Amino acid sequence: MADALPLRLPTLPGCGSLEALGQVTLPMLTALLDQVPARVVALDHEERLVYANDEFFRFTGLAPAQVLGQHIARIIGSAAYGAYQPLKDQLRRGESVGWEGWIELAARGRRYMREHLIPTGPPEDPLRSLVIISLDWTALQQRDAELSAKLEELETTQALKASIVDHALAALVSTDEHGLVVEFNPAAEAMFGIRREQALGQLVAALIIPERYRQAHNEGMARLAGGGAARVIGRRIEMSALRADGTEFPIEMVLWRTSVAGRAYFTASMADLTERRNAQAEIERQREALRQSEKLTAMGSLLAGVAHELNNPLAIVMGRAALLEEKLHGHALAGDALRIHEAAERCGRIVRTFLNMARQRPTERSMVALNEMVRAAVELMHYSLRSHGIEVQLALTPELPQVHADPDQIGQLVLNLLVNAQQAMAASEGRTRSLSISSGLEDRRLDRAQRIWLRVQDSGRGVPTELQEKIFAPFFTTKADGAGTGMGLSVSRSIAREHGGSLVLESSSDSGASFRLSLPVSGLAEVVTAPTPLEALDQGAEARVLVVDDEAEIADLMRAFLEGAGFEVATAESGAVALALLQEAQFDLIVSDLRMPDMDGTALWRAVSELSPTLARRMVFVTGDTLSATARSFLDKTRCPSLDKPFTKPELLAAVRRQLEGDKA
Repeated sequence: MADALPLRLPTLPGCGSLEALGQVTLPMLTALLDQVPARVVALDHEERLVYANDEFFRFTGLAPAQVLGQHIARIIGSAAYGAYQPLKDQLRRGESVGWEGWIELAARGRRYMREHLIPTGPPEDPLRSLVIISLDWTALQQRDAELSAKLEELETTQALKASIVDHALAALVSTDEHGLVVEFNPAAEAMFGIRREQALGQLVAALIIPERYRQAHNEGMARLAGGGAARVIGRRIEMSALRADGTEFPIEMVLWRTSVAGRAYFTASMADLTERRNAQAEIERQREALRQSEKLTAMGSLLAGVAHELNNPLAIVMGRAALLEEKLHGHALAGDALRIHEAAERCGRIVRTFLNMARQRPTERSMVALNEMVRAAVELMHYSLRSHGIEVQLALTPELPQVHADPDQIGQLVLNLLVNAQQAMAASEGRTRSLSISSGLEDRRLDRAQRIWLRVQDSGRGVPTELQEKIFAPFFTTKADGAGTGMGLSVSRSIAREHGGSLVLESSSDSGASFRLSLPVSGLAEVVTAPTPLEALDQGAEARVLVVDDEAEIADLMRAFLEGAGFEVATAESGAVALALLQEAQFDLIVSDLRMPDMDGTALWRAVSELSPTLARRMVFVTGDTLSATARSFLDKTRCPSLDKPFTKPELLAAVRRQLEGDKA
């Protein structure tokens, strides 16, 4: 480049003859320009590069032979050259122009430049020559941009952290190494009843720690400051805390340590355990109530067995005393027989009274609008359904007739169905949750009372086929521990049956389960017409009765009662023997015990139903199992009359005659 300078510099217009500068001045000027950290170039009137210092060649990576004498547009590129065109008007007027900004250079790409353009031609033609001084500020601009981005990121992070701290549900309290509060978030304000402004700078021990724990807290802080082991940092611990009003309450706390600029800070995240403790206490009370309920259920089962065992001999005593009283009529010992009979009947009344108290009886009934009960239950569960993302669809038929029912029990039934559906859908992840509730009026037939129905259909996973027969059993549940007792559907079906209705699992698939409740408007079970008398039975003739009981004394007693009233009686000690007798002889009525070994009354009824459906409708059952849900369910299903042991002769005869006389009863 030093060889090129003498050739080019003399052609710079307006600069005079460089030869006059002398041999000393020219090297000095060249050396000076080569040491300048800026790029210095000179253009002639045709915008050709006639001079460039060393910094220019270092920046572009070009050699002097490549650029000297070349048009500037070829060197810097058309895009950069075009960016300079708006400045020419000022330059033509002889004005120097300074600018900075991003520019696209052919050799270096996108750069941030700060430049001064100085026209050096004569006044009549300032652009005859032009000197350009450039500084590349790309790195500085990038650092500034990175710094700005980091500052913005820091501000965003700080804002985000502040937002998290301010909106955290947990109370966050930070202290320095001396135990002075440096942060106290809004949740802490709400929990302790202390304003942040009041808490900052205060000793945390005096602020929220009960007095009896302060010494241990101070000792722990001193141990940490002395480099001792951290016993509580990072651990979940439960302890008591102090509110501004002086009351103590339980909290769960996690403590951690943070170092900032060489100083230690401690932050505690605290959750109020008051509601959790209260909920746990309530759960314990409910568990205890459930244990008591289960104990009562077990006692009820035991009582049913005891009652059965007690009622059998008591029935024998009562019956035999009555027969003895008849036989001793007019005899001096008749009074003794009467007193035995009266004492036995008194025992029977005591047992019956006790069993009646143990049974569940319907409470007060009134006219109930089923649709209103449904709307009330949906409204009651509105928050729970909404919070679980369950969409409720109501399709209730308007102006349904009211039902004569217990409103509390029907309300409990409907609520049980909704809770059951909500829990089923809550356990079904990844699917749309919808609950469809509809009601209507059943088609009324001539032989059936008016009935209404309610359908509750969910979009859960349904009930597996192997469990569909078990879901109505007491204490059976598929839910996790603590999510249910398994009594909801069992109680609901019991309520439906008490009102003469039914509750069934109508359908179940992977798309959900549908339960259907049917209730008679009267609130009573349908009255079934008494069975038509057997064709072989002539009015006034003796009826043939088969007595089935595994207790020989009871069977003999019933035989004596019936034969004394003119009936022809045969006895069987088991259901199997009874079936054998039915194959050989025809009977007009069967009186059977319900609980028997081998084949019980239920199995006998099924067998008789297949052998002679008409005779199956002419069965009377006697039982001492008065509390058994299975027995009650069977009797409700078959609608066969039953007698509770101990029974009297008139009660037995009345039940038998009602079955035989049918509509004439």
